[in-house]
Amino acid sequence: MSEPPIPDDQVAAFQTEGQPVRGRLARLGPAVDQILRAHDYPEPVANLLGEACALAALVGSNLKFEGRLIVQAQGDGPVRYVVADYDTTGGLRGYCRFDGDKVTEASVGFVRPGAKTLLGKGVFIMTIDQGADMDRYQGVTPVEGETLALCAEQYFSQSEQTPTRVRLAVGQADVGEGLHWRAGGMLIQHVAEDAARGSTAEGWIDAQALLETLGEDELIDPGLSSDQLLFRLFHEGGVRVFGATPLHAFCRCNEERIVSVLTSFSPEERAGMVEPDGRIHVTCEYCSKVYAVEPQALEASEA
Repeated sequence: MSEPPIPDDQVAAFQTEGQPVRGRLARLGPAVDQILRAHDYPEPVANLLGEACALAALVGSNLKFEGRLIVQAQGDGPVRYVVADYDTTGGLRGYCRFDGDKVTEASVGFVRPGAKTLLGKGVFIMTIDQGADMDRYQGVTPVEGETLALCAEQYFSQSEQTPTRVRLAVGQADVGEGLHWRAGGMLIQHVAEDAARGSTAEGWIDAQALLETLGEDELIDPGLSSDQLLFRLFHEGGVRVFGATPLHAFCRCNEERIVSVLTSFSPEERAGMVEPDGRIHVTCEYCSKVYAVEPQALEASEA
């Protein structure tokens, strides 16, 4: 591979040489650490949200237009919903809503409870948002299996009829400044046979076997570069890496949006929101930033 090394917080596309397999590899460091540290998530919940962020980067980076890819799962379990939002600038944000006591109860007997245990009976949703002037596309499948990777594989099988395999990993590692969250993911897809390629079934079987050797520890190991990881898996046949997309944590919240939401309430309702300091405090559920809004500013915006 002649491309420069792929650092953290990037997702890159690759193609195996001479084989009917294309894929993407995401490695997340500071971006996912910022997202997960914005809330005091229990470890199983942080793991679930980290998986969602890595999956959103893997799938969203393949969009061919400006827009967003939203990965969401919701159910009747200890985690009511998890959502990760990727936009085509490489921005990532995510959030989980959960019941801490129920998460603790569900964790008994597990090293780490997964998606099905945490979400219970529910659905996995992927939404493609092409902007205000375009219809959204949404695919929905049941939550099955203990990882969001299995949910994604089922989604691709049902919604796109594209044979797809996904591996995801989340954990903490010491990168010289104490423990920080890391996440990684790999997605491979079968390229259908045609007159030029001939049968591609055997190559797809081989690629899946190689993917099975990929350890979760490898996906989040800060000492193992993406290039080394791809070479370890596919060096016998060769692999070509294409342009990488940088990833960063972001949030869409701003004071203008907060004011717009607050003005949707009646003056009487807003009066009940005023706290002892004379302002209305609003906390963003994604990034945890707190906005303190003067009631007079809301009245002025309505004038």
